[in-house]
Amino acid sequence: MMYSYGSGVVWALGVVPFSHVNIVKFNVEDGEIVQQVRVSTPWLQSLTGACGVVDEAVLVCPDPSSRSLQTLALETEWELRQIPLQSLDLEFAGGFQPRVLPTQPNPVDPSRAQFFLQLSPSHYALLQYHHGVLSLLKTFPQAALVSFATTGEKTVAAVVTCRSEMKPSGSEDGSLGSFAEKPSAQDSLTCFNQTYTINLYLVETGRRLLDTTITFSLEQNGTRPERLFVQVFLKKDDSVGYRALVQTEDHLLLFLQQLAGKVVLWGREESLAEVVCLEMVDLPLTGAQAELEGEFGKKADGLLGMFLKRLSSQLILLQAWTSHLWKMFYDARKPRSQIKNEINIDTLARDEFNLQKMMVMVTASGKLFGIESSSGTILWKQYLPNVKPDSSFKLMVQRTTAHFPHPPQCTLLVKDKETGMSSLYVFNPIFGKWSQVVPPLLKRPILQSLLLPIMDQDYAKVLLLIDDEYKVTAFPATRNVLRQLHELAPSIFFYLVDAEQGRLCGYRLRKDLSTELSWELTIPAEVQRIVKVKGKRSSEHVHSQGRVMGDRSVLYKSLNPNLLAVVTESTDVHHERTFIGIFLVDGVTGRIIHSSVQRKAKGPVHIVHSENWVVYQYWNSKARRNEFTALELYEGTEQYNATAFSSLDRPQLPQVLQQSYIFPSSISAMEATITERGITSRHLLSE
Repeated sequence: MMYSYGSGVVWALGVVPFSHVNIVKFNVEDGEIVQQVRVSTPWLQSLTGACGVVDEAVLVCPDPSSRSLQTLALETEWELRQIPLQSLDLEFAGGFQPRVLPTQPNPVDPSRAQFFLQLSPSHYALLQYHHGVLSLLKTFPQAALVSFATTGEKTVAAVVTCRSEMKPSGSEDGSLGSFAEKPSAQDSLTCFNQTYTINLYLVETGRRLLDTTITFSLEQNGTRPERLFVQVFLKKDDSVGYRALVQTEDHLLLFLQQLAGKVVLWGREESLAEVVCLEMVDLPLTGAQAELEGEFGKKADGLLGMFLKRLSSQLILLQAWTSHLWKMFYDARKPRSQIKNEINIDTLARDEFNLQKMMVMVTASGKLFGIESSSGTILWKQYLPNVKPDSSFKLMVQRTTAHFPHPPQCTLLVKDKETGMSSLYVFNPIFGKWSQVVPPLLKRPILQSLLLPIMDQDYAKVLLLIDDEYKVTAFPATRNVLRQLHELAPSIFFYLVDAEQGRLCGYRLRKDLSTELSWELTIPAEVQRIVKVKGKRSSEHVHSQGRVMGDRSVLYKSLNPNLLAVVTESTDVHHERTFIGIFLVDGVTGRIIHSSVQRKAKGPVHIVHSENWVVYQYWNSKARRNEFTALELYEGTEQYNATAFSSLDRPQLPQVLQQSYIFPSSISAMEATITERGITSRHLLSE
């Protein structure tokens, strides 16, 4: 911790946890150590976030063990002074680390004598320490956030509280009672109606300023304000006005200002800057398109029933076409500025060429978005309040919109990096509503997840989850699904990666849904470490099967759907000995198809694996430039003899073409384009 207020000296404070605090006083002009003091603090673990410097260089630290505040004047004192909080009728919450929140409006002036003391997650006290006397100005028992702001000579305190409709208690002062008699720490931070108010208070007296209340509401249930930034200014009548910027837990920014009795509000979804998962989902059919699909429905309808259904669908199409023409001519008479082309969930439907999609995004803060692809309109959003921001996510589409009347279904697998525990969330990707399907409760950490092409009776693909005990959980686990898994179990393979040990293992599924180790690949962890393992998209289509050469011969693509691209990086950080390695491994047999090494290269590595080629980007430390290498796999020029062969013969290795290129700028992300049938040429998109 550093502190200075323009007196020509700087204090540097450091703590040895549960031992003592070292205080060093420097001269600003020549850097000479003026004073060095060691103060015993056996109860203090950290200075940052717990202690603060108030008034004229007075260090204030809360001491939960003695239920007091410890003060130390950096200029004159050598020992801590203890001030019991019991004299102010204040008490620390059990199991909570209290904090001191000071303010220093001007770096050349001392800190304010007033400061906030956080007693519990939602209890703050505005205190004043002046000339060795500690006094209580005001207490805020139900506050979500507090902040200081200064304009000119005026310093105010901004307090965010929950505006909840509570039952009045029987006290004479008209104070409001809470929902429960003894709310927990988590309940005290929860605002049930998601409506908050911001009020300003004078720091000298703790008096609330009139006409400074701003009320705002949050859309998502479970999210809370996380940070508050306030800009204060003086109006023409010398009253205080302010602007507030609120950051919530789901990384939403809200700007608030009260003008002419109205609250000016705008919001930005900053969580979209950290998208970790994305899936493109087809939009549902329109009513006319659904009628066309229903023409060829049940075979038991008979010839007459099918004919009548055909006539009814044609009449519905005629009606839709007539209304479309009427709307087109009606809008043509209006100015362009008055034509509303708003897209919402009610009017969302598939276009003629199925180019308009629903983009389902998952952000690092645990927020889900449904965005329409043509306009970028956010149609729905959901927040997962119990998900930690550093968790890993995997989004899978179990059922598309092609299986009408069954709704589409997406499943989100969330894994906590600290505990390793996982959870499943099932929702409708078009409307953003949670599904009525109950996912299984995961009691063990999940190591791998597989989305199989097997479907249940409701056309939902089967999701296989492998835990740390190598046990398999199927979702959905109906009788029909288990029967199909029993039949197809010998042909289901998966792999697990242990980057710390440098192990890549392949497993196969048995008929009793247990696992069996098939192969194991060990890479020396002391020489190189596994940084990425990339497979192919399970849903990609390959249209062109070969490449025509100049002599009209054809090189056929080596299309192994089980091929894995394993990228390794050297553990030696010296620029002369760094290298990047790549291994192409068959995920079923564990055979290394190809391996190559880029000398004097280092990461970060970005890789794209599709069809018969692999492209990866790295940093060339010798030439000091960005490069990327392309690997192409072909079957070779000689045709394999399919009539006379031996089962003991190993399959022939594919022919690998490799070439490196120079890239002018750095790359933060790289991916290949994908089309519905794979007819168009693929392009690399880099950022």
